[in-house]
Amino acid sequence: MVIVVIEKKRLYKDMSRRKISGVLAGFSDYINGDVTLIRILFVLLSLKFFYITILVYFICAFIFPDKQDIVNNPYE
Repeated sequence: MVIVVIEKKRLYKDMSRRKISGVLAGFSDYINGDVTLIRILFVLLSLKFFYITILVYFICAFIFPDKQDIVNNPYE
């Protein structure tokens, strides 16, 4: 008998590795990527599409829960 456990991945803000609000650190955890590379890509995107990337960043900062909230209450 094989038991398969599927972990539900969620987007969140990682406040322990944050520079501004932790959105990019949480996104790097979600995609299992390097946070520095994600930040560099975000800056490059911001140079081309400034208002859109900043707007999306602050919307995500407002909507994403903190990592600590997900750890304390994983079933929501």
